[in-house]
Amino acid sequence: MKLFTKPKSEEEKLIEGCIAGKRDMQRLLYDLYSRKMMAVCMRYAPTSFEAEDMMQEGFVKVFANIQNFKRDCPLEFWVRRIMINTALKQLRQKSLMTVSHETEEAGNIASEDVNLTGYSMDELLGMIQSLAPRYRMVFNLYAIEGYNHKEIGEMLGISEGTSKSQYSRARAILQGMLERQDKTYQEHVISQ
Repeated sequence: MKLFTKPKSEEEKLIEGCIAGKRDMQRLLYDLYSRKMMAVCMRYAPTSFEAEDMMQEGFVKVFANIQNFKRDCPLEFWVRRIMINTALKQLRQKSLMTVSHETEEAGNIASEDVNLTGYSMDELLGMIQSLAPRYRMVFNLYAIEGYNHKEIGEMLGISEGTSKSQYSRARAILQGMLERQDKTYQEHVISQ
């Protein structure tokens, strides 16, 4: 006989409600995470329409598989992982994620930090979205999601060296975009 039972957290109640198929709990989970997951999908998708499609498919997978959630991490992390995997799968199916198998090492990653002060999230997202799909995938997985190059290689079916090389190129391209934007801004200020 248990004298004291630990009260269920709000997250546990939410998970159990979704497992039971309660629409109000599914709606609550969707409302709770949809904005964050749309931001995740926007980093991978070429357009907002495709990002929305990825997110919707991701939530279908979340609800279909929530009974498999082991509760060994916060629910948000699990949902995010499903969104990333859904995005990668959709891009593979649409052949948007052609990853070249480069053999050069990424020893030329710039060591200086990039100053992002003064840029809006929309501007930065636009720059990331303008990268070639293979660079965008590696950049997002490494710089934003926090995966290491070995994990990225396994996820994308490329070597660790290729992941490093593609990250290095993506970073160099983004630095070039930032420098051009800064130069354009400075020229505009001087001309006034």
